[in-house]
Amino acid sequence: MLLRESVVLITGASRGLGLEVARAYARRGARLIITARDRAALTGAARTLGAETDAGSIVALPGNVADPDHSAALVRAGVERFGRIDVLVNNASTLGPSPLPPLDALSTDALLDILRTNVAAPQALIRAVLPGMKARRSGVIINVTSDAGVEAYPTWGGYGISKAALEQLSRVLAAELEGSGIRVYVVDPGDMRTRMHEEAEPGVDLSHLPPPSVSAPAFVTLVENETAAFGRFHAQRMTAVAGSPRP
Repeated sequence: MLLRESVVLITGASRGLGLEVARAYARRGARLIITARDRAALTGAARTLGAETDAGSIVALPGNVADPDHSAALVRAGVERFGRIDVLVNNASTLGPSPLPPLDALSTDALLDILRTNVAAPQALIRAVLPGMKARRSGVIINVTSDAGVEAYPTWGGYGISKAALEQLSRVLAAELEGSGIRVYVVDPGDMRTRMHEEAEPGVDLSHLPPPSVSAPAFVTLVENETAAFGRFHAQRMTAVAGSPRP
């Protein structure tokens, strides 16, 4: 699938990895529906992306993807404006409380909030875009994960649990969509120098980590060059074994 003229919905696109992926797609001529909770930051992101492509090819809708009404509005806006959605990038995530607490200090309410954003929201958006993708027998769904979903890092339990769930969701989805023409990918972007990482580990020096722009090109490759129906990829290495639970 060529990104030029394709319609892409990206969540968490106001900064960090989401913005860099949106920028990479814009440079390839994609039409974008972007969202994030911070209205001002999202407006700034849309302005930045407008410098990379035709500003009329960008729809920016602020809101919380954990709100089912907002998820429905995103898909509706994409279909009304561009006629379809070809690619869904579920990038928006929440860490939960910061600094990250151990599991015995993580409240049930906080864990449920993490799961709503990191698992339930992607599933809701997938459900919303699938009818159109199935009708066209074409589509790409990319769910952003983390090595915290497969490794046991102290204090990263809530986030890791949610990413492990998102990965299993992706595997089951791919099995259910076998032969449909829809591709499902799980992408670990790798450690990056982002505000989210800073919030996870306040005071830790992250200057040695690469910026998210290093991981963004992998998302272009997956849409335009990958043909496997499912795979788990590490963006900074771009290696995967289809169906493998580890990078």
